[in-house]
Amino acid sequence: MFGQPRSPRFRAALAGTLSAGLVLSIAACGGSDDSDSDTSSNASASAIDCAPYTKFGDIKGKTVSIYTGIVTPEDTPHINSYKPFETCTGATVKYEGDKSFETQILVRAKAGNPPDLAIVPQPGLLKQLVATGKAVVAPDEVSANVDKFWGKDWKAYATIDGKFYAAPLGASVKSLVWYSPKDFKDSNYEVPTTLDQLKALSDKMVADGKKPWCAGISSGDATGWPVTDWMEDFMLRTAGVDEYDKWVNHQIAFNSPEPTAALDAVGGYLKNDKYVNGGLGDVKSIATTTFQDAGLPILDGQCEMHRQASFYAANWPKGTKVSQDGDVFAFYLPGKDATTKPVLGGGEFVLSFADRPEVKAFQTYLSSDTWANTKAKLSSGWVSANKGLDPNNLTSPIDQLAAKILLDPATQFRFDGSDQMPAAVGSDAFWKQATSWITGQDTKTTVDNIEKAWPKK
Repeated sequence: MFGQPRSPRFRAALAGTLSAGLVLSIAACGGSDDSDSDTSSNASASAIDCAPYTKFGDIKGKTVSIYTGIVTPEDTPHINSYKPFETCTGATVKYEGDKSFETQILVRAKAGNPPDLAIVPQPGLLKQLVATGKAVVAPDEVSANVDKFWGKDWKAYATIDGKFYAAPLGASVKSLVWYSPKDFKDSNYEVPTTLDQLKALSDKMVADGKKPWCAGISSGDATGWPVTDWMEDFMLRTAGVDEYDKWVNHQIAFNSPEPTAALDAVGGYLKNDKYVNGGLGDVKSIATTTFQDAGLPILDGQCEMHRQASFYAANWPKGTKVSQDGDVFAFYLPGKDATTKPVLGGGEFVLSFADRPEVKAFQTYLSSDTWANTKAKLSSGWVSANKGLDPNNLTSPIDQLAAKILLDPATQFRFDGSDQMPAAVGSDAFWKQATSWITGQDTKTTVDNIEKAWPKK
């Protein structure tokens, strides 16, 4: 979760998690634990190859500013991960974290006062910033690193009007299902590898007298967003990535057959009284259950599965072991068949507003496998789709699982759809209509109402 995109739903998720008083997986982000401090210090001081940065000349004493929505305490591992670059080059990185980043970065860019670099959490915002005319095309060294370490899908998100602007940074995985490994083992349940197997497993659990699923979509002003993630995941699986892209970009209507079928497929789970809402109530209880509380009945055996992103690891109570042989873990939400692997998630990009040598050098460092592995050693709750990342450097089993999914050559990664849609749709009508759908509104009315909210050209 931490260090990942700051979409409206993310902010609501983070605020809810913090207010719940649950234990967060951020010990390695600069807490008081001595072992974590030692790990942080050792990783940040580790020697790296300085040769890639000599081509930018003598930049000793130069300063590079970087602006982001990543704030305390999440900023500590980021700042520490810059130290090897500073040691190599003699340059200084000035870090600025701001909770109002998404609003202020546009203000600053339009006013002609942008930072040297910005960590941008969404492709849509990236396009808006490029449209200001103040962004700078990425240097050749960064482009080469992205060609080497990321898939073409990732580069395409930061390529605008044929020009490549920003290297990917961190990533998150949403296509996960949380479960109890012990309960699965005791009940002889196997982790499904296809959608049909997932459905069959759910039916078997019902036959065994269990509630297979638990869910919650309450999230303050952002209530409803977990349904949008469900729908996006199923759109990827039932219609495929190409139709998903068309849907996100409104090349097909929101109420066209493919998205309608995807929401109906979600309804086969979330609006099925036999399947939900284990330990929490009936179908309508999903609307009033916070997303933070929604998966907790797994610990009591009151439900078996909870579809939620990797950041949900932060919501388990203190003492919960999150691992393959622990109290809870997660598996990949399977594709339509075992050979396809669509993955829903989020990510960040490093966009430049300056082309000075020291800025180019730092961009090159951040786009390298060197930085990815340095960062991995410094904090939990962080992962990247950088192919040069060694998953063994990640500090938690759930991060390692996320990395394995992201780095699988078969993976077809797609950004969260509603985050890319116009705000009137993605963070308004979609959330509100999804909530109405959970409480009884039919699918056709739901998709029709969302389509009506799409801004007219």
